[in-house]
Amino acid sequence: MVLRARTTTSARATIGARLATTLGAAAIALGCLIAGPSVRPAAAQNVVVMVNGTPITSYDIEQRARLQQLVSHKSADRNTILEELIDEHLKIQAGSRYKVGIDDGDVNSSYRDMASRMNLSPDQLTATLGRGGVSDRTLKSKIRADLVWQQIVRGKFQSSFQFRDKDIIAAAESKRKDDQPIAAKISGYEYVLRPILFVVPQGASASVVEAKRRQAEALRARFEDCERGLPLARQLRNVAVRSQILKNSTELPDPLRDMLDRTGVGKLTGPETTPNGIQMFAVCARHEVKLDDPALKKVRQEMFVETFEERSKQFLKELRSQAMIERK
Repeated sequence: MVLRARTTTSARATIGARLATTLGAAAIALGCLIAGPSVRPAAAQNVVVMVNGTPITSYDIEQRARLQQLVSHKSADRNTILEELIDEHLKIQAGSRYKVGIDDGDVNSSYRDMASRMNLSPDQLTATLGRGGVSDRTLKSKIRADLVWQQIVRGKFQSSFQFRDKDIIAAAESKRKDDQPIAAKISGYEYVLRPILFVVPQGASASVVEAKRRQAEALRARFEDCERGLPLARQLRNVAVRSQILKNSTELPDPLRDMLDRTGVGKLTGPETTPNGIQMFAVCARHEVKLDDPALKKVRQEMFVETFEERSKQFLKELRSQAMIERK
């Protein structure tokens, strides 16, 4: 089985944004230090665990603990750190099995994006980590595992992330705080309208205005569709057929939207008096459109994260059950 060979920009952005947020405060604090502990050479590396033949050393645990300390400002539990490292090794190994190709360029790109979100250059981020006693390789190793794992889970469980519109709407409805149904916010109509104006001279008498209104009503009675009705209107004296306009139902007040719906496609709205004359609108088309509601975007993202976590835990449990994990 071959999954996508390279990570996507959105995947790097997701990983980078999450890690940049958690490391941001640490970067500010460490950036103020003139001097501090530097990264200690990996001189004595005692093997603590073997994961399918790949070692996890005491140095790996120490480095991850230091990184965790920078992120959370709390002492990291050694057993928790060790289990996270075991999981990451299993993720990387699964990536090799599924032929997920995350190269150094992908990792460095995510590292660079992360630094940018913290208003740092990659070298400055590396220096910041170094002042906290953390090698950049430690963070890049975590980035690589996250990128690999995201591709594996999304590829292996692809159908689980194809959410139906009705499920998204139902989830959004359960969290709705106002009185307007979600369905009303995400569906609407686009109207194609052609204004038709019966020009009335300024200062014309009431009888002239009324005559124009009767002329407009006569056209309205004969108007069957825009294809034949618009040329008919153009033949009338002092009648202007203006360029089409598009109106979304969400842009219209309720009374006007109701009037257009009652008029129907291919018909004319009732005549209205304007400063320039008697105006009607030909409703030439009405198309149903899907609207992009922020609430749905948020719910869709929440559903994705929840599903990803479920599938991730499920697959990690499977990998652990099949792995040779030797604790020294």
